[in-house]
Amino acid sequence: MMRPGPLSLLWKVLLSTSVLVTALLVLTAWLVQNYLVRNASLMLEDEVAASLRAYESLWEARAERLKSVSLILSRSAAVRAAFGTADQATIRDTAAELWDTVAPSRTLFLVTAPDGRVIASLGQTGSAPPLTVPVIAAAHQFPNQATGFLVNNGRLYQMVFTPVYVAAAEGSALLNVLVAGFEVDAKLAAELKQSTGSDFVFLSQGGVMASTLPAAALLPARARHTADSQVRIEGMDYAQLVKPLADGGGAQAGELRVLRSFGGAQGRIRALRYEILTIWFCAVLVGLAATFLLARRIVGPVKALDRAASEIARGNYDTKVPVSGSDELGRLAESFNSMCASIRHARDELIRHERIATVGRLSTSIIHDLRNPLAAIYGGAEMLVDANLSPSQVRRLASSIYQSSRRILAMLQELADATRSRAQGDAQRHEICRLRDVVLAASDALADAASVRSVSIHCEIPEQIELPLDRPSMERVFQNLIGNAIEAMPEGGRVAVRAERSGQFTIVAVEDTGPGIPDEVRPHLFEPFASAGKRNGMGLGLALSRQTVIDHGGELSVGSSTTHGTTFVVTLPADVTRANG
Repeated sequence: MMRPGPLSLLWKVLLSTSVLVTALLVLTAWLVQNYLVRNASLMLEDEVAASLRAYESLWEARAERLKSVSLILSRSAAVRAAFGTADQATIRDTAAELWDTVAPSRTLFLVTAPDGRVIASLGQTGSAPPLTVPVIAAAHQFPNQATGFLVNNGRLYQMVFTPVYVAAAEGSALLNVLVAGFEVDAKLAAELKQSTGSDFVFLSQGGVMASTLPAAALLPARARHTADSQVRIEGMDYAQLVKPLADGGGAQAGELRVLRSFGGAQGRIRALRYEILTIWFCAVLVGLAATFLLARRIVGPVKALDRAASEIARGNYDTKVPVSGSDELGRLAESFNSMCASIRHARDELIRHERIATVGRLSTSIIHDLRNPLAAIYGGAEMLVDANLSPSQVRRLASSIYQSSRRILAMLQELADATRSRAQGDAQRHEICRLRDVVLAASDALADAASVRSVSIHCEIPEQIELPLDRPSMERVFQNLIGNAIEAMPEGGRVAVRAERSGQFTIVAVEDTGPGIPDEVRPHLFEPFASAGKRNGMGLGLALSRQTVIDHGGELSVGSSTTHGTTFVVTLPADVTRANG
């Protein structure tokens, strides 16, 4: 399973900005919504209180009107005369005649005895059960009028009690009580709702007397939320205000609940949520677009710096970054270009000093390495000219001169190989050679040196291995490897050359039984002039040998222990195409 790559700087900026914008808008929306919900609750509570005040004003206005009418009737001489006869028919006829003249519509009118017995009843419909009035509270408040609610036969009434009295020898005497009022029904509740906008619920004796809401849904809500300022009815939240309803004597006859629906406020909140969501979506799009343009403008120079840094890492110090302003990024680009210029200058200076040092090292190495063989040639030639030598001495001097000349030729060949370009090496023609013959030719050239040091050379390469090689250069490679092994074993030893096929490559191993290569020398083994303490040579052999193997499409490496000899591994391709590539 592929692992996702790291996010680019542009996407990091976009994602962080979108998350920040979203978080800020969500927080703002949450704060605004809570503020609106609190304000809506307060407004609804204020509206409920205003509705209650409107109801009280309306009720007081009706009560005052009923009080005035009842008071006028109670003081009328005709009423007093009729009530004084104690004849029910006379009282009923007189009350009906006067009440129909001054009474408001839809009002009830009763004439009761002081004990609450109804003498006359006016204003009731035929379907309504007859009213029965308990002991009138007005008798206890005599001679004042009293107002209150009356529950009769499962119906709720709002009444005004007015006493009618006459003067007696012992003081004022109560003749009758005028009871005027109206029934609290659904029509009255609807009128209150129409005038205030709130819902009204009249409760008494554990039941709903009148309501603008479904009665079946009110009773569970009433049981659960008796004193709460908010109540939930049929999935709708209401703000409510409870007012007790007192009878004529001040005792509680029921209660009035004024409710205001949260439906309108919730609708406005839902609309606000939709608007906030729309604003959030548009803001995120605009923010992302603006952030993308701004981030791309910022990230563009950063990408240019990244590409330039990659070029610097590849060694291209001539790269430059375009300067697109005078801000921080522009100054950074100028600094980067200045750094590149400094690196180029330092590189040129380093190359110049390295060339001078190389020439010096090469000159020193050449002078040092050529001094001994030239001295041998010069001394031998001088002896041949000036001395009278025997034939055996002449042969010995000639052999010494010959060996010294070969050493000088080998050094000059190393110099020629070092100065030869790779293109010239690639242009050399490869021919199919038997690898065993190439290694044997190299070992035969070193037979005398190996015999002097008591080193045995073993070629363990199968005859059937044939490779496309530049034979002279590869012979020098194996001569160099075998010669190094011989010089590493002055007390004698063994050198073995083995080869085997491995896929499309041939692996050649040159092993010796010498002391091995020190760890401090190993990292610099294939560098020019790294002689590793050798008494002869300029330190170019391994560097040139590795380059020759690379020119053949292969590789030269070392794998050895510091105590168990050294093994050089030559890897060569087995086909001409790969070798020429």
